[in-house]
Amino acid sequence: MIRINCKQCVFYFVTWQANQPHGCKAYGFKSKQIPSLVVKGSTGQACQSFQAKH
Repeated sequence: MIRINCKQCVFYFVTWQANQPHGCKAYGFKSKQIPSLVVKGSTGQACQSFQAKH
């Protein structure tokens, strides 16, 4: 299994909210966990929107 590093994705962003520090623009949510873990837990599949930063 390939592990997705959200911090290397164009859709990842850091929020200013202490209780939800991680965000994903592709899926449109903020979370306490890294977005790829939330997507995997919710859908059972790895993130399909990952795009590496250049």
